[in-house]
Amino acid sequence: MTMKTLKPERRRFIIYAFFFVLFLCAVASINEIRFDNILNFGGCPSISATSATLNSTSDDDVRIFIGVLTLPEKYHRRHMLRMVYNSQSPAGAKVDVKYVFCNLTTEEQQVMVALEIMQYDDIIILNCSENMNKGKTYTYFSSLPEMMNSSDAPSSPPYHYVMKADDDTYLKLDNLVEFLRPLPRQDLYFGCVVPCQNKNPWVNIMSGMGYLISWDIVEWIRVSEIPRRNINGPEDRMVAHWLREGNKAKNRHIGRWMMYDYQDTTPTRCSHELWPNTIAVHLLKSDERWVKTLKYFNVTQNLKPSKLYHIP
Repeated sequence: MTMKTLKPERRRFIIYAFFFVLFLCAVASINEIRFDNILNFGGCPSISATSATLNSTSDDDVRIFIGVLTLPEKYHRRHMLRMVYNSQSPAGAKVDVKYVFCNLTTEEQQVMVALEIMQYDDIIILNCSENMNKGKTYTYFSSLPEMMNSSDAPSSPPYHYVMKADDDTYLKLDNLVEFLRPLPRQDLYFGCVVPCQNKNPWVNIMSGMGYLISWDIVEWIRVSEIPRRNINGPEDRMVAHWLREGNKAKNRHIGRWMMYDYQDTTPTRCSHELWPNTIAVHLLKSDERWVKTLKYFNVTQNLKPSKLYHIP
């Protein structure tokens, strides 16, 4: 009797156990499918989306190199300019700012400039004697291809445009980028025409406050005899002369009213009041002018609140 009653119970136990194992297998299979789907849904598309974003932005990016020509001993000015330009991040662009001067001549410069380079890595020392109108600008442009060109990507220029700017010029980088974005990236010359009352970039020159040429012209300056033989004279006039004699810069654009001198008590033909569409403000010779300009453009708007300071 006991053996007969145990057999059906044992049979039921085996059947239950079998179906239970099948159930566990089914659950495991479903979870594996769901996990794979989650990976496919959450992982792969995100990788391809990132690649697409990087590719689209890299294709559209405007690459600009800005060389601020200054003097070795102007430590304070460079420190201020770093704060001014490092706080600007124009969208869809790569903008690199470097501070450019000729060979160091004193022990103080050797120590202080070396410390700057160690801290910021944003200085270019040209192999020349310090000067304004005796070849410094030529040395700047002609030295860049050897400094910047990479053997890894010989067909792709490191920058679309190269700018020369004064250290008393404030550049609004987002407006500069947006102005340049639709323009040609070869054989281009851009700046503020002087005399300021004129509008013809073919007859007149671009002011030394800040002008820009495309990378192909920079490479031409490096190898051409025309600029090499014509380096003495007002640097902005000499650059215009090079381009005219070399039949270069067929694409010329001017930033009229967007590039101007700071207006003090006495207005001039090249000055007017500060306004939002500014690309460049020139003749910021004093800290007071810099403060008024930076305050107008609200450069401290992204200052985060903190218990560590109180700025009205």
